[in-house]
Amino acid sequence: MQNQDSDEEKPETGPVENAWSMKIPKFTPEDNPHGLLEESKFATLFPKYREQYLKECWPLVQKVLKEHFIVAELDLIEGSLTVKTTRKTWDPYIIIKARDLMKLLSRSVPFEQAARVLEDEIGCDIIKINSFVRKKETFLKRRQRLIGPNGVTLKSIELLTECYVLVQGNTVSAVGPYKGLVQVRRIVEDTMKNIHPMYNIKSLMIKRELMKDPKLKNESWDRFLPKFKSKNVPRKQPKKKVNKKPYTPYPPPQPESKIDKELATGEYFLKDDQKKAKRRHEKEEKQAEVKRAKHEQRQKDFIPPKEKPIDTTNTDQEQVDIKQLKAKMKKFSKEHKALKKKNIDKENN
Repeated sequence: MQNQDSDEEKPETGPVENAWSMKIPKFTPEDNPHGLLEESKFATLFPKYREQYLKECWPLVQKVLKEHFIVAELDLIEGSLTVKTTRKTWDPYIIIKARDLMKLLSRSVPFEQAARVLEDEIGCDIIKINSFVRKKETFLKRRQRLIGPNGVTLKSIELLTECYVLVQGNTVSAVGPYKGLVQVRRIVEDTMKNIHPMYNIKSLMIKRELMKDPKLKNESWDRFLPKFKSKNVPRKQPKKKVNKKPYTPYPPPQPESKIDKELATGEYFLKDDQKKAKRRHEKEEKQAEVKRAKHEQRQKDFIPPKEKPIDTTNTDQEQVDIKQLKAKMKKFSKEHKALKKKNIDKENN
């Protein structure tokens, strides 16, 4: 009988199907009757705007940590939160949990949620999100996308992961079970990498439904999960395009000095009088050019415009038309005279 009992008490060795379902045995004072040999101490700074809230809730913090024999100190001058172990502290990991509690309180997490970290199956994760994006505008847009309209997206993440999530400044604080913390980190990182949180939320909802079906337990769920495809969206092109010169490891050639230029033209070897005469001559030439240009500009108004050449073909046709017109007029005048004569004769008779 004793052998059978001992076989039943032995833990199972081998691969585990679902590690998250394993129950972690509780650590009791009987497991460490001698306590800790050395004192451990952690300090965390907090911003000025958290001072009022920390002063109000500090008695509650001390009360919670006193149950685990941890001393907590609030320094308002330095702006720091300190936790340290005592001789009665029997749990070696509780100081790490207390340090996490201080970090969460300094990151604007309310005391009710931050105190859950002291439980065995609850952990915390502070995710830095400012390093994913360079531009401030895109960072603010993606952070707002994580929160959603009226905080709907953040609330749905909390319900699916069973974690408390707080977006504050350049970090995202999460408190909850370790499985949920892994999911929250993945959602936050994907959102900052320009993958909408709706994809991850939808996949979590589908997984939750598929877990209920025993037939699909040992099958792949890839066909049910949504797939994200990155699209090449045309971006705004800069107005002024700078054509980059081809890269060369050698430095650019040194510009010629004034003496080098004079040596190339031979001016360096001239005397001072000759140099002055040359400069005077160049100056006079420039003045003459300017004078000539101004004179041409003034004379423009007096230059007659070019006349168009007269077409000889049109003139011949016009002459022909005039002759015909003259003949018609003569004929018409003769007929008119004949009619007039007839009318006079009738009147006389």
